[in-house]
Amino acid sequence: MEHTEDQNQENKNHQPQQEKPTESSNSNQNDETNIHFENRIDLSELQQGISMIKAEISKVIVGQKNMIDMLVASILANGHSLIEGVPGVAKTISAKLLSKSLDIDFSRIQFTPDLMPSDILGTSVFNLKTTEFEFKQGPIFSNMILIDEINRAPAKTQAALFEVMEERQITIDGHKYKMDLPFIVLATQNPIEQEGTYRLPEAQLDRFLFKIDIDYPNVEEEVEIINREQALKGTEKTDQIKSHLSKDQIKRFQDLMNDIRIESHLVKYIADIIISTRNNPFLYLGASPRASIAILKAAKAFAAMSGRDFVTPEDIKKATIPVLQHRVIVTPEREMEGITTKQIINQIIEAVEIPR
Repeated sequence: MEHTEDQNQENKNHQPQQEKPTESSNSNQNDETNIHFENRIDLSELQQGISMIKAEISKVIVGQKNMIDMLVASILANGHSLIEGVPGVAKTISAKLLSKSLDIDFSRIQFTPDLMPSDILGTSVFNLKTTEFEFKQGPIFSNMILIDEINRAPAKTQAALFEVMEERQITIDGHKYKMDLPFIVLATQNPIEQEGTYRLPEAQLDRFLFKIDIDYPNVEEEVEIINREQALKGTEKTDQIKSHLSKDQIKRFQDLMNDIRIESHLVKYIADIIISTRNNPFLYLGASPRASIAILKAAKAFAAMSGRDFVTPEDIKKATIPVLQHRVIVTPEREMEGITTKQIINQIIEAVEIPR
């Protein structure tokens, strides 16, 4: 009995001492967490610049936060975006607002069935004074190019974009002309109206980093859109937008993406997702290695936008659908059943084990 009482007393004496190490352990763990999340590279200027861009666009655009995030991420990742949505959901105005919030050159090209490659790239013109041919640059020579209704132009004109989108250069009459960096193409298309359109070939779709789908606004957003339009009182929507980031800043931010870390097990995670698209029985065409690189670049951009210098599985998952949905093709049997690429990609994401 005495031994039991002594033992109980001893346990009581030791109990407070057990709580202290626990508190100390939690404190140390929090300190380690803070140290772990301390960035090796300074992302403050980048985050401040992104916040200013989003603030400028939100002066006109109501909602569509996902679209704006994707457009900003495509700039950081130095990639092109294909924006798809029905008429009137702010596809074109969003691209124009984004370009105006940046201190860069901007060109808009309206694609039509009679548009020729020379109308985009430029052509050689004979100069009577010098008796030589001179190259006159087309509208593609800009920093940000908005191509409205890209599926309106025939295949020959669409093919003219292959080299410039991938290599940031064009070849005319045996001469190469480099694009001024940064060089970003934003293209729009209407998924509903198919009359007088030409389906984009897979080779061109693969050049786009993202395919961004724009949905209708909800009731509250619709009301806000109407109120803002009424408040404009005839003034232009773009008049209130200010430019913030210069070419040099954008190129510096794009270079920072190379310093964003990604662990080897997360690289394997990206590869597992891509391989799963090639082995999926519901898909007629899987994703190419270019898709793997696109997910990597996009995930790094999302990490930087979140203020981190390292990639997480959530960054990869966020990038997967917009990167893959225009690169994979559903089998005809599943397409007739109404199964979409988004549904299959979501199933793949859920099936692939997330590395810990």
